[in-house]
This record gives sequence, C-alpha cells and structure tokens, in this order.
Amino acid sequence: MFDHDPKLVIFDCDGVLVDSEPISLAVMIEALKAHGCELSEEDGYRHLLGRSLTSNAEWLRSERGFAMSPTLLSDMRARLFARFRAELEPVSNADLVLKALDVPMCVASSSNLDRVRLSLTVTGLSYHFEPHVFSAQMVERGKPAPDLFRHAARAMGVAPEDCLVVEDSPSGIQAARAAGMRVIGFVGGSHAGPAHLRSAVTAAAPDAIIDDMTDMLDLLPLRV
Repeated sequence: MFDHDPKLVIFDCDGVLVDSEPISLAVMIEALKAHGCELSEEDGYRHLLGRSLTSNAEWLRSERGFAMSPTLLSDMRARLFARFRAELEPVSNADLVLKALDVPMCVASSSNLDRVRLSLTVTGLSYHFEPHVFSAQMVERGKPAPDLFRHAARAMGVAPEDCLVVEDSPSGIQAARAAGMRVIGFVGGSHAGPAHLRSAVTAAAPDAIIDDMTDMLDLLPLRV
C-alpha cells in the first residue's frame, strides 16, 4: 500500500481511538442551547468535527454571532467529563490493533490535553501512548493547520515524510497533508452515518480509507 513503512503512526483521538463524537456533539448542542445558541446536529458535524475549540469558537462567532463565554466553556466541560466517565467506549478493535502494531505511536488531538488523557484512561487505551500525547493547546494553530502534527513529529524525532496519520475528519486529513505526512481516513466510528463521513473523507483525498481498525493490520508492520 505504502512505498515504505512509517517510523511513527500518529493517531487522532476523538472518533478514531475513542467513540466520543456523538457524546461530544450532544453535550455541545445542549450547552449552547442553554446559553441561547441553537445548533443542529448536521451543522455540528459539518462545521465543528475534528477542529480545535479555538477554531469552533471562531466559527460560532463568525457564522452565528455567538461568543463562547467562560461560563459556557466550564458548563460544557463539566457535562462532557461526566458523560465520558459514565459512557465513553473505545472504538471497536482499537485495543487489539494497538497491541499488534510494531511501530512507534503517539496521539495528536484537537481536544484539550486533560480531555484526551481522560478519554484514553476511561477506555483503557492510555498505556499504549503515554507520555506521547499531544494537544492543540501545545501549538499556535489547531487543525486544519499542520502545526500539531509537525509538533508531534518533532517531539518524537521523526521526519514528516516518515509519519502516518490516522484521522476521521476532513480538517485532520487536511492538516496531515499540509504537514507532509501520509494519512489514513477512518470511517468506522458511530458518528460516520450522521456526519456523512465517508463522502467527506473521500473528498479530502487521504492515501487510504478504512472502515474498521483491523484493516490497519494489512497496512502496517506487526509484532511477531
């Protein structure tokens, strides 16, 4: 599939490792409504999926004339963390695949670092990555800018052309391409249908598209 094996696989977190997108969007819509901003699920998936909180706040301000206040952010965080602790599950077969891959791995997510670490801990996946967990908080610009993926590659000591990114959002795929990395589009999360993910990911032109995490076992080196 690839002309050479990657020296680093960079995983997005939400919608790739943990099945968080439906919970996250429901919490955001609920919190926004409570603070006077109506947002449909369709608009949420279309415009906010896979982007940093800063990018989402900029979209809401420019497109809806709505400013996300500190009170709203605190409310949303509390609701989200409570639901993650109660409901969050790993993406199907994620743990199995991570155990099998024989290549260095890290996480690079648009979410805040505490949210990423909570997600990985609740779902039992953190031991695959710690301490190599990177967040958009660590860079000036979040996805779709390439900054986060470049930061992760530098921190891991790997050239961009030797990295492979696994992403579920067009903005993440765009960021990986802009960083000079190969990228797999994952469309196996439970949000794939409501988000019309396959068509959106196809339009973003990743190097490959997979429907199940186990498809990665045919693409990458495995532990013997």
